[in-house]
Amino acid sequence: MIDADLAEVYGVSTKALNQAVKRNIDRFPSEFMFCLTKAEKGEVVTNCDHLGKLRFPPVLPRAFTEYGALMLANSLGHLFG
Repeated sequence: MIDADLAEVYGVSTKALNQAVKRNIDRFPSEFMFCLTKAEKGEVVTNCDHLGKLRFPPVLPRAFTEYGALMLANSLGHLFG
C-alpha cells in the first residue's frame, strides 16, 4: 500500500504520515516498508488512476507491505486516532 493511500485511511496528509514514520523509523524494517524507485513510481502512476497526483512531485513514495501497514496501524494509529 502506498503512503498516500494510508494517509487517506487515517485522514491526514501524506506529509504528516511520512513525518510520523520518520520519527519511528526503527519500527519499520526494510522488508515491511521501502521507497519506490523512479521507475516503480512511474509504473504505479500509470496503472493506478487514483495515484495520478503522484506523477509530478519529486519525492518518491513509500510503499508498505501488508504487514508493514498493520505495524503502522498498531504503532502509529494512536497519533492519528
